[in-house]
Amino acid sequence: MSYIELFIIAIGLSMDAFAVSICKGLAAREQKLSNSLKAGLYFGGFQGLMPVIGYLLGVNFSAAITSIDHWVAFFLLLFIGGNMCREALGEEDEEQLNDSFQPREMLTLAVATSIDALAVGVSFAFLQVNIAAAAGFIAVVTFVLSAIGVGVGAVFGSCYKSRAELVGGVVLILMGTKILLEHLGFLG
Repeated sequence: MSYIELFIIAIGLSMDAFAVSICKGLAAREQKLSNSLKAGLYFGGFQGLMPVIGYLLGVNFSAAITSIDHWVAFFLLLFIGGNMCREALGEEDEEQLNDSFQPREMLTLAVATSIDALAVGVSFAFLQVNIAAAAGFIAVVTFVLSAIGVGVGAVFGSCYKSRAELVGGVVLILMGTKILLEHLGFLG
């Protein structure tokens, strides 16, 4: 997997965290650098940790299903991306995000926004990706976007939340399709 592909996946995975960061920025009474850094650390940390956990799970099963690994990666990314698109295009549930950046609140949000990274980690095991580099890269990209998201939320409001989630979902679907087409011999 190339660095460009990894960057695109990192952007796609970080869109949930970015959207939640925008909402946190909206709810905050005043914009503080510490809030942006907290959001970046929590979201980036969990987005980096979850692919490693998924990878470790996937490595244990990869030998048993190597003949269909590309299908597994495709369906995982299709499922995750499809859910993100569905949420983005569906009825707006008024998410009641408060302005708290306390550890309990941030931990809950970080876990919730990084579950899809767990599944991507499983697909990385099948693709034999360098998981340390990939997880670190995903963590850094998510850190930056989440920290920026808090500021964006304070400035621009929630009008971009669903668009960010939609873009992330489409990116993951396209990456899954590319993986499948490569393994079936239609690309490169």
